Amino acid sequence: MASTIRCDIVSAEEEIFHGDAQMIIATGEMGELGIAPRHAPLITRLKPGQVRVLLENGEEQFFYVSGGILEVQPSVVTVLTDTAIRAKDLDESAARKAKEEAERALANRSDAIEMAQAQAQLAQAMAQLQALEKLRRSLKH
Repeated sequence: MASTIRCDIVSAEEEIFHGDAQMIIATGEMGELGIAPRHAPLITRLKPGQVRVLLENGEEQFFYVSGGILEVQPSVVTVLTDTAIRAKDLDESAARKAKEEAERALANRSDAIEMAQAQAQLAQAMAQLQALEKLRRSLKH
């Protein structure tokens, strides 16, 4: 029985992670997903948020993804996304600024298209800030 599964996290620009993992945790449209070796095949959309990869040695790595697709095959989990960033590389001040701008746009109640864009921007900024917070908590333990 395999104790790891290969994980590939790929953005539009580059492959940001490739390695073996004990578990991959991501937020799908219907909620949190935990993918372990021998998981049933699956394809689902991802919400903007965090992907956590628990490595063979017990280390945990955190990534922010802007949404995308998660595909589970018998020996590999693939995350395809427009944007993927290691949580340690996120810019907290830029995320806070984007959150504030999105909140202002929502408060001004502009047209429907601008509202949808502001809501998406707010969701992405919040997901980045949550990824940073979880990274901080994991480093304290």
